[in-house]
Amino acid sequence: MEKKELKINYTSYKSIDELPHDERLLLNKAIEATSGSYSPYSGFSVGAAVEMANGEIISAANQENAAYPSGMCAERSALFYAHSKYPDLPVRAIAIVASHNGQITPQPTYPCGACCQVLSETQSRSGSPVKIVIGSATGAIVLGSVSALLPFAFDNYPK
Repeated sequence: MEKKELKINYTSYKSIDELPHDERLLLNKAIEATSGSYSPYSGFSVGAAVEMANGEIISAANQENAAYPSGMCAERSALFYAHSKYPDLPVRAIAIVASHNGQITPQPTYPCGACCQVLSETQSRSGSPVKIVIGSATGAIVLGSVSALLPFAFDNYPK
């Protein structure tokens, strides 16, 4: 048996204002996107903004449904739209933020497992790391790659 250790690197900011300009802009687009959330059941509005390789930003919000599995997370909504609009254009980064009762949550809201897997395949399709910016009322976290969130991703993607 061999015991191994896994470490991740990330950058933590005490305020959204400390973020570099491009990351702050992307996160602000995710914050704006929370207003498009349909979340009458959880009251948890999530916004995501995706930066494409051409600099365009595509944003979306979560959409709930009374049949809970039929809803869609903000991350997948934004990524699926981005890929349908620009099927061959790489994704550079995604920003994610959540709010409750109109206030950004005090803790970062990380992507669920399904969203992490979609992000992983997006990164594979893009051919380079996809940066993840996760905002909260108390600052932001920036991960340089999806692999930091899902190091053991299913990777049987068509080549």
